[in-house]
Amino acid sequence: YKAQPVDRNSHPQLYRMIEELAQKADLPMPAVYIIPQEQPNAFATGRNPENAAVAVTQGILKVLDERQLRGVIAHELAHIQNRDILTQTIVTTVVSALSMMAQFAMFIPFGGGDRDSNPLVALVVLITAPIAATMLQAAISRTREYEADRVGAEISGEPEQLAGALQRIEKAAQQIPMNVSETAMRSTSHMFPVNPFSGGRFMSLFSSHPETEERVDKLMHMSRTGEYLFD
Repeated sequence: YKAQPVDRNSHPQLYRMIEELAQKADLPMPAVYIIPQEQPNAFATGRNPENAAVAVTQGILKVLDERQLRGVIAHELAHIQNRDILTQTIVTTVVSALSMMAQFAMFIPFGGGDRDSNPLVALVVLITAPIAATMLQAAISRTREYEADRVGAEISGEPEQLAGALQRIEKAAQQIPMNVSETAMRSTSHMFPVNPFSGGRFMSLFSSHPETEERVDKLMHMSRTGEYLFD
């Protein structure tokens, strides 16, 4: 994403905001980056809290007000606190392994006989295993997004501001493209609070993100009652 590192001197307001929220979350100060993209969005990465980074686009600094931006930053810090980057790395590795095993199944003899004795079974495995693995990966990703919303809202103290930010980011994602390769789209879309490549709606079982409307409803309920309702 060609993100550029920033510090307290180059972007003092953004740096202080992240520093304050990291202290509230009892996290080490992450590295801070700005992505030269006009679409408003952000992501966190790093294998653990001690080696984490938060990146925001130029667009998000223009589109969101300060309180909404705090909500998004808190959401990303929640991912770091929950070690979601490590979780997704493990899940991706497992999914890749399952897909590879499904391809190997085409060369494994079934029923103790010739490998071609039951080609239908091999074909079914080849087709269904990667689909099931992808659905599992998407389901875990959606669960982690809900949890990051909850924890992020607790860190910022303003669930309604995160809700408003998610709505504005989703609308912008449909209007302002993220100018990266197709490979980057596939491998990184799950890292953002709202899928930056969601020109339309995906089938819910394969989506890496919950529906924004559902997330907003849960956050607004949390704002009213202090309770976050998981399905």
